[in-house]
Amino acid sequence: MNATLRTVRRDAFLDVAQGFVQTKGFDAMSIQDVLDEVDASKGAFYHYFDSKQALLEAVVERFADAALVTIAPVLNDASLPAIRKLERIFSGIASFKAQQREFVLAIIKVWNSDGNAIVREKLRRLTVNRLAPLLSVVIEQGIAESTFAAASPEETAMVLTSLMQGFQQQANDLFIAREAGTIGFDVVKRSVAANTEAFERILGIPTGSLTLIDEPTLRFWFG
Repeated sequence: MNATLRTVRRDAFLDVAQGFVQTKGFDAMSIQDVLDEVDASKGAFYHYFDSKQALLEAVVERFADAALVTIAPVLNDASLPAIRKLERIFSGIASFKAQQREFVLAIIKVWNSDGNAIVREKLRRLTVNRLAPLLSVVIEQGIAESTFAAASPEETAMVLTSLMQGFQQQANDLFIAREAGTIGFDVVKRSVAANTEAFERILGIPTGSLTLIDEPTLRFWFG
C-alpha cells in the first residue's frame, strides 16, 4: 500500500472516530464500533493505532493541525504588525473552533474525564510543540518593532503557551458552570480580562492593547 492510500485509510478511521466522539461520546465508543463502520479488521486498526486512546490522540492532533493551517496566512502576512497578528491568531483559532462546535464540546467532556489523564498530558505537549514556535516568531517580530518587551522570544512563547493552556482549562470549567447556571456571564468576562492583562504584562504592552477574545465570541460560547 503506497503512502497516499495509507493516509486515506488512516483518515477513514479518524473520520469515523470523530463522528462517534461527537454523537456517542468517546467513553461509550468502542474499537469494534469503528471497525464496523469502516468495514475493517482489527489487524488493520492496529496497523495505524495501538489503542483507542491513540486513536483519540490522532483525531485531536488532526484537528489541531487543521486549526493551525487556517492561521498560516496571518503568520505569513508581512504587512501585519505583531500585536495584530497575535490577535488574529486567537480569533482565527476561535473561529475554527466555532465551526466545529459539536466536536469541541465532545472533547471538553473527554478532557475533563479522570480516565483520560494520559491523553490529556500528551495533547498538552502537542499544543506546546505546535503553538510555541509560532508564537515565538510573532514575539520576535514584536521585539523588532519595539512593541513587545521580552528578552527571549522562545522562552516568552513557552510562558504564553502555558498561560494559554491554563486559560483553556478555565474556559472549559466556566463553560460547564455556565451550562449548569451556577455562574453569571460577568464571571466569564472577568476571567478573560485577567488572562488578557497577564498576556499584556508578559509582553510589556499597555493594558487594553490586546483583545484575546471579542464579545461576540464570548457570547457564542458562554452567552
